[in-house]
Amino acid sequence: MKRILITGGAGFIGSHLSERLLNEGNDIICLDNFYTGSKENIRHLLSNDRFELVRHDVINEYTAEVDEIYNLACPASPVHYQLNPIKTIKTCVIGTANMLELAKKCNAVILQASTSEVYGNPYIHPQNEEYWGNVNPIGIRSCYDEGKRCSETLMSDYHRQYNLNIRIARIFNTYGPKMALNDGRVVSNFIVQALKNEPLAVYGDGTQTRAFCFVDDMVDALIKLMNNKDNYSKPVNIGNPVEFKIIDFAKLIIKLLNSNSEIKFMPLPADDPLRREPDISLARELLDWEPSTSLIDGLTKTINYFSEILTNQ
Repeated sequence: MKRILITGGAGFIGSHLSERLLNEGNDIICLDNFYTGSKENIRHLLSNDRFELVRHDVINEYTAEVDEIYNLACPASPVHYQLNPIKTIKTCVIGTANMLELAKKCNAVILQASTSEVYGNPYIHPQNEEYWGNVNPIGIRSCYDEGKRCSETLMSDYHRQYNLNIRIARIFNTYGPKMALNDGRVVSNFIVQALKNEPLAVYGDGTQTRAFCFVDDMVDALIKLMNNKDNYSKPVNIGNPVEFKIIDFAKLIIKLLNSNSEIKFMPLPADDPLRREPDISLARELLDWEPSTSLIDGLTKTINYFSEILTNQ
C-alpha cells in the first residue's frame, strides 16, 4: 500500500486515476481547487477511509508525507486555460515547483502530466519524443503550451540537480466519462451538440487531425509509467496513434447518435495545430502499453455518460 498524492484529482483524468489507485488498495490524497475539477467526479469515493479530499491550489505550498505524486493540476482545455492565462502558467510553473519540492522532501516519485501541446504546430508527423516542437511563445495558447514546456524543464533540472525520481507523460487527446459539459474540447463539444441536435462547430475546413485515447487506457499508461522498473526520466508520449480528420469525426458522431445536427464551419483559432498524432513506439517498448479500447466502444460509453447528464439537468 502506498500513500499517493494526486493534484487535480477531482478533474477528468484525475478522478479516474484516483478511483483506480484507491481500488488497488492505496491511500489517496486528492488535491483540487475545483477551478475545472468537480466534486461530483469523486463524490462516490468520499466515504472511503483511505480517500482524503483537500481543497487546495498548487500555486500555494502543500505538505504531506507521500510515496508518489501525480501532478495533474492544470486546466487542459483552451476554453478554460485561456480564461485566466496568468493563473494557467502559474499553475504549470509554480505549482510544479511546489510539487517537486514536496517530492524532494519526501523522497517521493513524481509524475508530471505534460501534454502533446509541447510540440505546437508540428513540422514532423507523427510526433516523437525527440522532436523539440514548433511553439509560439507569445500567442493565446502560450500560457499552457509554454507552461507545460517549462514544467518539463523543472522536472528535468530537479532530476539532474537532486537526483529526484521523476516521470514525464506527454498526454495526447483523451476522452471519456466525467468530461465536463463545457469542457470545450472536440469530443465533448460534438457529443453534446449532437445530443441537442445543434450544429456541430468544426473549426477551419475540418481537415486538421487529432488522435483520441479513451481515459481508461490513459490511466493504465500513467500507472505503468509511474511504476516502470527502469525509472525512466525522459518524456513519454501517451495517446492513441490512430489519426482522424475532424470533419470525419464530426460525421461519425452524427451517425452514432442518429442526430439531426448539421456541420457548421467556424474560423480556425490562432495557433491551433493542424496535425496531431503520437508516435508511441517508446511507450510500447518501455511500458508494454498501447490503447486497447476501440473508438466505437469508448465513444459509446462517453455518449451514454453525456446523455444521462443532459437527461438529469
